Amino acid sequence: MKTLFLTFVVAVTVKMAKSMQMKSNCILKLALFSCLFFTPSIAQAACTDPPEQGVNWKRCLFDSQDLNGVDLRDSRLRDASFFRATLVESDLSGADAFRAKFVNATMTGVRFESAKLSEADFTKADLSNASFVGSDMRRARLNRANLRGADLSNARLQGADLARADLSGATWTTGDKVCAEGSIGRCN
Repeated sequence: MKTLFLTFVVAVTVKMAKSMQMKSNCILKLALFSCLFFTPSIAQAACTDPPEQGVNWKRCLFDSQDLNGVDLRDSRLRDASFFRATLVESDLSGADAFRAKFVNATMTGVRFESAKLSEADFTKADLSNASFVGSDMRRARLNRANLRGADLSNARLQGADLARADLSGATWTTGDKVCAEGSIGRCN
């Protein structure tokens, strides 16, 4: 479909240019310009695609959606919004969720193993018993998030905001330390 559209755009552009008696190098430039600026982006996310492994939901909105138990392994979720969504027991291992918004999301038991979560926003999210093993969570916002019983083994948390996050019973980044009951904002 996209190839047909590109062919149409080039044909119309060439016909218009010839009718205006333009030189061949001008025709070529005009055709290229038309292809670049009047065709849909090939890398555009299809936000209506069903949840499945490797889906491209870049910049899509799934606010308040029920996505419990979905397999989103290796998916592209950059800048996507899951405000107040439920993703209980979902698998997002290996997902690229750079700057994704999971604010107030219910995500108990979710798997984010080896996921790219830098600058993601988990403010007030319920991430109890979640697995973040080997995840990149640099500069992520976890303000007031519930991380009770979560596994943060080998997660990269440099610059992450853990203000008022409940880390009680969470396995810390070293993998050999479990945070004490009442660990708020830091692992005690």
